[in-house]
Amino acid sequence: MDTPPVCINDTTLRDGEQTAGVAFTPEERLTIARALAQAGVPELEVGIPAMGERERENIRAIAALGLPARLMVWCRLNEADLRGALGCGADIIHLATPVSDQQIAHKLGKDRAWVLAEVRRVVRLGREWGATVSVGGEDASRADPDFLCAVLETAQAAGAVRFRYADTLGVLDPFATDAAIRRLRAVSDLDLEMHAHDDLGLATANTLAAVRAGATHISTTVNGLGERAGNAPLEEAVMALRHLHVCDTGVDPRALPRISALVAAASGRPVAANKPIVGGGVFTHEAGIHVDGLLKNPRNYQSIDPAELGRSHTLVLGKHSGTGGVINAYRALGEEIDEVRARRLLPAIRDYATRHKSPPGPSTLQRLLRGSAVDACQP
Repeated sequence: MDTPPVCINDTTLRDGEQTAGVAFTPEERLTIARALAQAGVPELEVGIPAMGERERENIRAIAALGLPARLMVWCRLNEADLRGALGCGADIIHLATPVSDQQIAHKLGKDRAWVLAEVRRVVRLGREWGATVSVGGEDASRADPDFLCAVLETAQAAGAVRFRYADTLGVLDPFATDAAIRRLRAVSDLDLEMHAHDDLGLATANTLAAVRAGATHISTTVNGLGERAGNAPLEEAVMALRHLHVCDTGVDPRALPRISALVAAASGRPVAANKPIVGGGVFTHEAGIHVDGLLKNPRNYQSIDPAELGRSHTLVLGKHSGTGGVINAYRALGEEIDEVRARRLLPAIRDYATRHKSPPGPSTLQRLLRGSAVDACQP
């Protein structure tokens, strides 16, 4: 099955910054926006104008950069938020409203009829004022499917160019995501954006399912920043679409590690070593069977060539190493040893790694080698 082209709308500067305790400085916002646009991300959601004049100034500063990316701002579905967004220089104004009965009743204190009427009224007002408007369905994953179709149809009739399906609480799995997006695609040719949260660890999987089902746009954040457990990570979405769906998003994979490090520093949220794609240890190998296979052919144990990301694989010695890894490690130090000597060294290497919780460095390896030579000379 051919996967249709998909547009990434990165919301690191909006939903990503809503991570509890995260706040970017104006300079950091500009640097992140530049890095994302230069990497080929085609859309950036850059802020919430209703937060006040300082936020609007930050948004206008990004707009003034003239980046090769469309800019979106996030608003609640009301006239005041819409009016505040108009002078920010954004290409798209996103108007979000709760669409589940839970949130309509217990957050807004309204009913379904009110939501449909407001979608119709505020979207039309935005169009009259010359704005390009996207409509967001907050908590769409818990909404009544028939009502959701009515919201979509109302938004399109009023002049919206896109509908964002938000799995606000991260309660979907890929099968439910597929069914939901296919249902909306069947009733409308409006652009559809998937906005997945990661509460159950399924944001990337749900994002891919949405693309398969007909979503034209996807929301991402660098390193998966966002409310609670975060959003679908940009780096995972780009590489999964590239490798599993054979879909080129236009984003340069070689830029992903640098952007990840940039956002990690600005957010104060370090990246775990085993974080997919950008983690420091994801191309590091220790286990003897894996190292042996990797030395014979990297594709034996690497589905992604780290060179795609401007990275390389690393071999380390530890408790699970085999003789092949030991021989390779000493060869890198300019020492040629045979398998018999490597096997003699293994217990000491494993003991070191267990006691120190880290691989032995060059000086330790040289010391162990000298010790094995002495042992070999003992009667």
